Amino acid sequence: MRRGPLAGALAAAALAAAVGAAGGAGSRRARETSGPWPRMPDFRGRALWRVFTRLDHRTRLDVHDASGRDRRVLWPPRWRVCTQYPAAGTGLDRRTTVVIGVLRKDEPCPVRVTAARR
Repeated sequence: MRRGPLAGALAAAALAAAVGAAGGAGSRRARETSGPWPRMPDFRGRALWRVFTRLDHRTRLDVHDASGRDRRVLWPPRWRVCTQYPAAGTGLDRRTTVVIGVLRKDEPCPVRVTAARR
């Protein structure tokens, strides 16, 4: 009796059908990544940890202290995004490096920093 390969093939077919049905539901994440590379979300004013959870793992990322004091960003939940480059809605690809300027959550983003490109 050779049930092992047949059962494995049936299980794989059932799994593929379930994944296909779930994909048709149209989750928010699936809509944002409709192409091979996603578009840049608007992170300004949000917590830094959202940058790490929302960007594709292939995206190059540069995070720096926007205050100019060159502090190290060690605990992302304590930091807030003040600047981002490229702008929201811009298509990302493997050549794009996303630059994020952050300040601690208790510090306000200066107007000159939020209006700057980087």
